[in-house]
Amino acid sequence: MAGAVAAECVAGAVAVAAELVCVALVCVALAGCRSERDGGAADAGAGAADATDAGAASAAADAGPAEAAPPLVGGPAGPRPPAPPVEPRCPPEMVRVARRFCVDRYEAVLLDKETGLEISAFYPPARQAAASVERAWSKMRLQLGDEEARRMELPLLPGWQKQREFEPRAVSRKGVLPQGYTSGAQAELACRNAGKRLCTLDEWRTACRGERDEQFPYGPTYADGQCNVFREAHPAGVLHRDVSMGHSDPRLNLVRVAGAPLLRRTGETATCASAWEGDAVSDMVGNLDEWVDDPEGTFVGGFYARATREGCMSRVASHDFAYFDYSTGVRCCADLRAAP
Repeated sequence: MAGAVAAECVAGAVAVAAELVCVALVCVALAGCRSERDGGAADAGAGAADATDAGAASAAADAGPAEAAPPLVGGPAGPRPPAPPVEPRCPPEMVRVARRFCVDRYEAVLLDKETGLEISAFYPPARQAAASVERAWSKMRLQLGDEEARRMELPLLPGWQKQREFEPRAVSRKGVLPQGYTSGAQAELACRNAGKRLCTLDEWRTACRGERDEQFPYGPTYADGQCNVFREAHPAGVLHRDVSMGHSDPRLNLVRVAGAPLLRRTGETATCASAWEGDAVSDMVGNLDEWVDDPEGTFVGGFYARATREGCMSRVASHDFAYFDYSTGVRCCADLRAAP
């Protein structure tokens, strides 16, 4: 009986011991699992941090040097970039030439500086001279030329031009008869009263020759009819039967041949245009001679009946600055001005 009990006790002890061993093994296993899990998480965290640091370093390297932070609101302003240079321009009635100066687009008409009234294009732009020419030709027109010429009336001289002194002011307009009968001194005054000046000979020729720098506004060689020059008749020949006589006759620039006027309106001869920067200067050859800045007296370009094929190089220097006749007109130049 006692042996049986002992054997049972031994078996129970063995079983308890075995159970304790199993529990110990389970605990060890669980501890190992926790250790692996915790260590893995720690390792993963360290690897992610390393990767993040490496990526940030790479991105910083790719981005190049760091830019300065923008100034704080209310902080001192940084330096501003310089403004682009202002392009010098010309008044709207003028054309810019060679980026150096301005020239009137058309031959000028003259206005009274004080009132803005238009001065007659057929008389000198001065009170005494205009009145004198009208008196003389009211008689002389009846003595020269054929019967048809004698019947041709003088153009009207406005009363105010005979009654008071006035000063001319040059105005460049399209589609009007330009002012003839102008001396060099009057042309200079008219330009000055317009805030401009007479062109120098070099400026005038440069403008006439255009961007292509050719002898004629339309090309390198003379072509008949392209500009209003070297016409088929001379107005003094038509009215007086003598081309050398009566060049102050107020009727000369009204003469027509075969129904067409010898003197044309400004800009009417479209083929006679000197091109500049997409714009053009009209009638620098032909229509009227034009005074330039020479106190000794020089006019250029040739008028409608002048027998010249010299184009932009045509030049007359045989009259003084006080001379005028029906063929002498005005065109002004000006210095470039900064845009407003």
